[in-house]
Amino acid sequence: MISIIKPLIVNVTILFSLTFNANLFLPFQKNFQLSFKQKALYGIISAFGATLCMAYPIETLGETNFDLRMIAILVVTLYAGWVPGLITVIIVSIIRIIIGGTFLHIGVLVSVTAFIIALIFRRRFHLSTFRILNASCIALIYLIIYIVIIYFSVSFLELTFYIVYFIAFFVTFISIIYIIETLIKFNKQFDEMVYMDKLTTTGQMAASIAHEIRNPITTVRGFIQFMQQDTVDEKLKQFSPLILEELDRTNMIITNYLKLAKPEPFELSNVNIDKILMDSIELLRPLGTFSNVTLEYDNAENCYVKGDTQHIKQSLLNVIKNAIESIDKRGVVKISNLVDYQNEVVTIVIKDNGKGMTKDELKQIGLPFYTTKTKGTGLGSMITNRLIRQLGGTIDYESELGKGTTVTITFQLVSKKS
Repeated sequence: MISIIKPLIVNVTILFSLTFNANLFLPFQKNFQLSFKQKALYGIISAFGATLCMAYPIETLGETNFDLRMIAILVVTLYAGWVPGLITVIIVSIIRIIIGGTFLHIGVLVSVTAFIIALIFRRRFHLSTFRILNASCIALIYLIIYIVIIYFSVSFLELTFYIVYFIAFFVTFISIIYIIETLIKFNKQFDEMVYMDKLTTTGQMAASIAHEIRNPITTVRGFIQFMQQDTVDEKLKQFSPLILEELDRTNMIITNYLKLAKPEPFELSNVNIDKILMDSIELLRPLGTFSNVTLEYDNAENCYVKGDTQHIKQSLLNVIKNAIESIDKRGVVKISNLVDYQNEVVTIVIKDNGKGMTKDELKQIGLPFYTTKTKGTGLGSMITNRLIRQLGGTIDYESELGKGTTVTITFQLVSKKS
C-alpha cells in the first residue's frame, strides 16, 4: 500500500505546486482572453508538471506507468483552451513513447482521451455557475472511460490499487479546480484593492485642486459674457461662444473630479431595477436615433435591488451612452435584465456591436484619466465603476476588437419592495 500511496503523494505535490506557480507567472482571471503566447506558456508549464508526474509513477505494477499526468491535461484544457492542452498532450505522448513498454499505446490513449473529454465539456464548464459540481461530472465521465480502457487492456491489477488510485485522482482533480477558483476570487479582490487605491489617490488630488481652479474659471466666464454683449470686436463675438463652451466643459470635468473626491451620500432603498433601466433607455433613445443606433431591451420581470436610484441610473446612463458612442455607423445596443433567484443576483448585460477594444485597452477601462474617446477624461467610467462597487455590485467588461463590447453589471436581489 505504501508503494502506491508514496508516488501518488509526490504527484499531488507536484500538481499543487505547479498550480500556485502558474498563478504567479500568469494570475488566473475569470473569462480572460489569453494571447497565443500566454496559452503556449500555460501549455509548457502544464507539460512540465505532467512530465514530473511521469517521472514518479507507481513502480510496482509491472510494465504499466500509472501517475496523475492526465489531471494536468484536463485542467489546462478546461481553463486555457485547446492550444495549451494540445501542447501538453503532444509533449506527454512523446515522453511516454520514449519510456516505451508493453502498454505504450494505452498510456498515449488515456492522455489523448483526457484532452478530448476536457475539450468537449469546456464550454459547458465555463458557462456553469457551479464549476466544482461540473468538474466532478467531467472527472466521473473521464474515469469511467479510463476504467473501461484499462479493464480490457490491463488485467493483473488488484482491486486495492483501483480504489486508492481513482479516489486520489478524483480528489486531486477537484482540489485543483477549487484552488484555481479560489485564486481567481483572490486575484479579483486584489485588483479591486489596487483599483480602489487609485481612486482614492485621484480623489485626494482632485479635492486639493478642484475648488481652486473652479473660482477663476467662473470669474473668466462672467467677464466673457459681459464683454460679448456690448463689444464691437467681431473676433470676440465670433469666438466667445466657443470660449464659453470650453469653459463649461472644463467646469464639468472639475465637477466630475469633485464627485470622485467627495461623492454624494447614498439613499439606500429597494429600487425597481427594471423601471430604472427603462427610464435610462428612454432618455438615451434620442441620442441613439441621432447616431443610427437601435436600443433593444429584453426585460425578464420586475425585480428589486438594494441601492440608490439616482446613482444606479447615473451608472447605467454612462454605460449605455458609451455603448452608443462606440458604434461608428449603424448598429444596435442590446440590454437585458436577468434574474438569478438561486444566487440571489440581478445581472444587467449591455452589449454593443461597436468597434470594440484591444486587450490592452480593456485592462485600462475605469482607470484614472484613461479613455478611448477623442474627447473625454475617462472619469465617467471611473465614477461608474466606483458607484457600482460602493452599492455592493460588480461590473465586468468583455470586448473584442471589431466585434463590440459587453458590460455585465450585477446587484444583489431583494425579494420585495420596501
